[in-house]
Amino acid sequence: MLGSIDCMHWNWKDCPKAWQGMYCGKSRDATIVLEAVASEDLWIWHCFFGMPGTLNDINVLQRSHLSARLASGDAPACNYTINGHEYTKGYYLADGIYPP
Repeated sequence: MLGSIDCMHWNWKDCPKAWQGMYCGKSRDATIVLEAVASEDLWIWHCFFGMPGTLNDINVLQRSHLSARLASGDAPACNYTINGHEYTKGYYLADGIYPP
């Protein structure tokens, strides 16, 4: 595992009135989404900040530079074997944000 990925909504106290509708999420307050990847020692390896709070985690990950790189096959090399299967790419632990 390369790290744990998660999206957090941060309140934006001074959001301009013209942008309130785009940045108001389910909490009814203007929020900005922070996507971060952290390792087990809490070192932050990736940060993607500024998406509107109306987006859920799946929408944020679809727009993320990290997800785009992984989808195109441009991921860090990480060779390991599990139950006799060889893998060449690492993975990120997510908290159930993808649909079944």
